[in-house]
Amino acid sequence: MRSIGIRLGIVAVVVIAFVVLRPFLSGNAGGLSVGDCFDVPAGAGETVSDVQHHPCTESHGAEVVFVGEFKPATSIYPTDEEFTNFGKANCVPAFNAYTGLDFETATTYDIEPFFPTADGWTKGDRKVICFAVRADNAPMTTSVKKS
Repeated sequence: MRSIGIRLGIVAVVVIAFVVLRPFLSGNAGGLSVGDCFDVPAGAGETVSDVQHHPCTESHGAEVVFVGEFKPATSIYPTDEEFTNFGKANCVPAFNAYTGLDFETATTYDIEPFFPTADGWTKGDRKVICFAVRADNAPMTTSVKKS
């Protein structure tokens, strides 16, 4: 009986440590959720696989405002124009709802996306992640979520 209690205690410590430390850990970019704050990796115009998470109350470069599946999910990899149109139709309204700001008139923030790569697309990846960044690229130290 005693060894079961010790094992359960160890599992509890590991779970609690993960929950407490997750905002400080590097993680897969595909695992981002709405509300996650992170640093946009240098060269983000290229393929991004990992990001550095941060609590939104600490210095960070971006905050996720939308996560969704690209529609329509055809077998043909979308063009840049199709990705742009998807972003306008989905990321902008999500930004407006999440921040309480109007993206069309907001001058402080911009929206950037992570789209699936062509290779990921052939493997079934359709996830699109849109995140708010400062237009002047300055770090943020609070959440952009409306109160």
